[in-house]
Amino acid sequence: MADNKKAKAYELKLKGNSALGDGKFDEAVNCYTEAIKLDSDNHVLYSNRSAALVKAGKYLEALGDADKTISLKSDWGKGYSRKGAALCYLCRYDEAAAAYEEGLQIEPGNKQLSEGLAEAKSRLTGPGRSQPVMNPFAMPDVMTKLENNPKTREFLKQPDYRMMIELLRQSPNNLQNLSDPRIMTTLGVLLGLKLDEEDMETDPPSEGASKPPPQPKTNSTPNSKQSSEAKKPEMNLSNSEKQALECKEKGNAAYRKKEFEEALSHYQSAIDLDPTNLTFRTNKAAVYFEQGAYDQCIAECEEAVDVGREHRADYQLIAKAFARIGKSYMKQGDDGSALKFFNKSLSEHRSPEVTKLVGELQKRMKSKERLAYVNPEIALEEKNKGNEYFQKGNFPSALKHYNEAIKRNPDEPKLYSNRAACYTKLMEFNLALKDVDECLKLDPQFVKAYLRKGAILMGMKDPSKAAVAYSKALELDPSCGEAQNGYREAVVAEGNDPEAVKRRAMADPEVQNILGDPAMQLILQQMQKDPRAVQEHLKNPEVASKIEKLLECGIIAIR
Repeated sequence: MADNKKAKAYELKLKGNSALGDGKFDEAVNCYTEAIKLDSDNHVLYSNRSAALVKAGKYLEALGDADKTISLKSDWGKGYSRKGAALCYLCRYDEAAAAYEEGLQIEPGNKQLSEGLAEAKSRLTGPGRSQPVMNPFAMPDVMTKLENNPKTREFLKQPDYRMMIELLRQSPNNLQNLSDPRIMTTLGVLLGLKLDEEDMETDPPSEGASKPPPQPKTNSTPNSKQSSEAKKPEMNLSNSEKQALECKEKGNAAYRKKEFEEALSHYQSAIDLDPTNLTFRTNKAAVYFEQGAYDQCIAECEEAVDVGREHRADYQLIAKAFARIGKSYMKQGDDGSALKFFNKSLSEHRSPEVTKLVGELQKRMKSKERLAYVNPEIALEEKNKGNEYFQKGNFPSALKHYNEAIKRNPDEPKLYSNRAACYTKLMEFNLALKDVDECLKLDPQFVKAYLRKGAILMGMKDPSKAAVAYSKALELDPSCGEAQNGYREAVVAEGNDPEAVKRRAMADPEVQNILGDPAMQLILQQMQKDPRAVQEHLKNPEVASKIEKLLECGIIAIR
């Protein structure tokens, strides 16, 4: 029974790791929490949850999990690293330095702890004193820092990011409610923290073992600009690394010439010489992509991500590998998988190109889903069922079937007309009006839709617009008795409301032209001041015709 619980906890931990990698921080926290319920003495689970809580901006909770990790396994350096990171985000740098120092007493060679200690000490204002708790987003040079950093410079091009920064400048309390990975990166830039560290443990390391230090990587690719990741100085390269770079350059040259088999050979040689550099694998994947070997491209990129994770590669390089997987799935017509990996790429780095691809893909998937659902035969069946319920006076049931009919055949105008009639019976005039307008958009010659519109507008107590709708029906079918009766009723109702008459008249293009004529505006102003002036103007046949039109419409009156 205990083994089953631990096995289930392990599965939940893997789900949490995956969610954390996808930028779904709250989901990751939930997975680790459920795993802890099943295996409460597992220090790795508390460590992983601490990492997820930091990403979610819940630093006090992250600190609590770090302390729990240490209490369960006091000889494990990762626990002290987690504690130091949480304390740094809380601006408690002196305590963070103490946590890192305590961890280094246990694991003197742990590079993560050493770097964390250096960063924490750099934030101290004096011997043994920490900086006061402050809002890092309110610093005077905050925008300059963000502009100067290649990571945040791209973020500043996004309006929603600028809005979040402005909110945080006004009130740091908003930080607890933000789990956007861009904000986490921004905090790292402003506080001088490194965020490209491995965030989760897949398996507990052996006691006393420390993580290998990050390996700098060369990052040119056949079809992209160089990444922001710093190059390792030439003098610090080993012979095998130098040879690997030479092979990569030969591969790039062959790639540009479209000599793909030769390029593959050179990239493979580079991988054999330096298997820690993921760019050699993404370059090789680019060749497979050009050749249309998408499965091989995907496999190579997945291997590149694993290598990058292991050796703490620049997040932009990992994002590029995920994006190439997404593009390969797009080429294969697997939009669901493509979207999944594009989102993984965006969780690493919000590239404008990938963001655009996600938008286009979502739109395409929605359109495909809509088209896949279309079935005119089923739509007709649903329409007939709706009609049966309508005749029985069961309008809610009729509406349900009309809704399904429209989903099955959204380009059939009569379905909208039927649903409009149903909405009218239910006194939902605004929805009914929306449906008849959609119907007329699909078929502007549909007389019955104008009749429905006239009836709806009469129900909404707007006889002027109802009269216009009925007049449109009469233009299409002058002998339509329903249109004639409806028009007369609308005009009579309108006559009882002088303001309604004026509103309809104002919608007449001829009236609009008369009132927009500067000469007529002057004449009308003069008539208001001196009513006797109208007699003089009536001597001009053109002016007299316009005044008569305004009198007929009730726009003006002669006293």
